[in-house]
Amino acid sequence: MNRAEADEAEIEASRAPLMQHLIELRGRLIVCVVAFILAFFVCFFFAADIQIWLIKPFQAAYALHATAQAEGGHGSNPFELIAVTLGLHPLPAGAPTDLVLQATGPLEQLFTKMKVAGFGAVVLAFPVLAWQLYKFVAPGLYRNEKGAFLPFLFIAPILFVIGGALVYFVMLPFVMWFSLSQQIVTEGISVQLNTKISEYLSLVTSLMLAFGLCFQLPVVTTLLGMAGIISSKLMSEGRRYAIVAVVVVAAVVTPPDPISQLMLAAPLVLLYEISIWCVRLIELRRKKADEAEGLTV
Repeated sequence: MNRAEADEAEIEASRAPLMQHLIELRGRLIVCVVAFILAFFVCFFFAADIQIWLIKPFQAAYALHATAQAEGGHGSNPFELIAVTLGLHPLPAGAPTDLVLQATGPLEQLFTKMKVAGFGAVVLAFPVLAWQLYKFVAPGLYRNEKGAFLPFLFIAPILFVIGGALVYFVMLPFVMWFSLSQQIVTEGISVQLNTKISEYLSLVTSLMLAFGLCFQLPVVTTLLGMAGIISSKLMSEGRRYAIVAVVVVAAVVTPPDPISQLMLAAPLVLLYEISIWCVRLIELRRKKADEAEGLTV
């Protein structure tokens, strides 16, 4: 029995009636819902702490911007913004840190905490959700496909965290400093930024989600390459169109400033190049496997 026949026999042995599949799907969905609910309550209990943590980049930008304005400057050193947000550099002596965000509705803060808890629950429960998805589809995969698919369950959340970290430590300080720099303070006229807590946290979670999903590009393209839907040649020939698409996506999901758009576009172009090499490696492995199988037949 060759490798293809062995794989077919393995899948036939794992097939089950439709009702059994539906029962299994229901059980796995229940596990996912329970995991999400538990994670939601945990995140809601710490919602205030999560909010404070998410506001830290805004606080750093506010303190450095206020210090620069007091000294007659127009901005802060970009590396100082990042270093302060990372905790590698202390705030300047005497820098104001009394940042005030607004809640204009009686239940606005409650709903904001619920949104934050929901976002945190998805992140916290993601390993359980991904594992349940894998266990449901695994019986329909060949042995070599199982081994190739499993690493992506670990790579995907790592890429999501990298995207979220880029937002938190690099983009948010710049975005909030840019927003603060648009204020107008003259004699008799003052246009100040009074940010609502719900709008700020919606911006943060939206950016983190957008960057985290965009950073899944190597995972998606590699899986498509494994399925034979795309090839490294097709991706190489379509590079110029992909770059245009990346620029459009960056313009849509980021605030309207060139720095934020560049912060997303540059990593995505790099990830696209990495994706080409990932698909190329899959093609080389498939070619070697086919040649080895041809020699054994």
